[in-house]
Amino acid sequence: MSGHSKWHSIKHQKGAADAARGKLFARLARQIEVAARDGGGDVEANPTLRTMVQKARDASMPKDNIERAIKRGTGELEGVTYESVTYEGYATNGVAVYVEALTDNRNRTGAEVKNVFTRNGGSLAEPGAVAWQFERKGVLILEKAVATEDDLMLAALDAGAEDIEDQGDTWQITTGPTDLHAVRTALDDAGIAVTSADLTMLPSTTVGLGEASAAKSVLRVIDALEEHDDVQNVFANFDIPDDVLQTVYA
Repeated sequence: MSGHSKWHSIKHQKGAADAARGKLFARLARQIEVAARDGGGDVEANPTLRTMVQKARDASMPKDNIERAIKRGTGELEGVTYESVTYEGYATNGVAVYVEALTDNRNRTGAEVKNVFTRNGGSLAEPGAVAWQFERKGVLILEKAVATEDDLMLAALDAGAEDIEDQGDTWQITTGPTDLHAVRTALDDAGIAVTSADLTMLPSTTVGLGEASAAKSVLRVIDALEEHDDVQNVFANFDIPDDVLQTVYA
């Protein structure tokens, strides 16, 4: 899904990630809290927590923030209780959208997410409507300059990598959801820097958006969903050519 990955890269290059750092830390803290609550506060014994903590470290989240989030999750510190909830729907042009959220008020969040879809030309669907089009995977992104494909294959395949894809200026490595940490560790041990490593939902098929107007209308829905405080992740099955993406974010 090169168009989708490139979209995230362009947003980062334009400073969107830095501008939203405070919001990103709050989002990561919530994910760490839930992981610690569900699987315990031991990072080594809780794979989900380990992944979330590594994600926070990659984002330069302060160590104290991470530790407090774990303690809120285990009950050592008082905090709000969040529950996981997912939403499914469609953006414009028939693009399938899968949303993961953490909320302390399911009814409020559901109504607000529905409103975001509707206000931006999309529509909320029934549970199961689009989930079948996605598969949970681990995805690692690396800058092209850090390693050759042969180096990546040598380091990653034995650790559980399923696929290595050339995406122009980056490499994308795909793993099974339980193999993400092992592949990340293997790359670290080989001295190969990883830009990001996260669990994601990859689509089985994609919708091509070759016109800037179509791309803008879809990204309007995605961006609006990502702005919601309770929304943790938004996955969609669009594929936008590089030249169109450059036009959209020019």
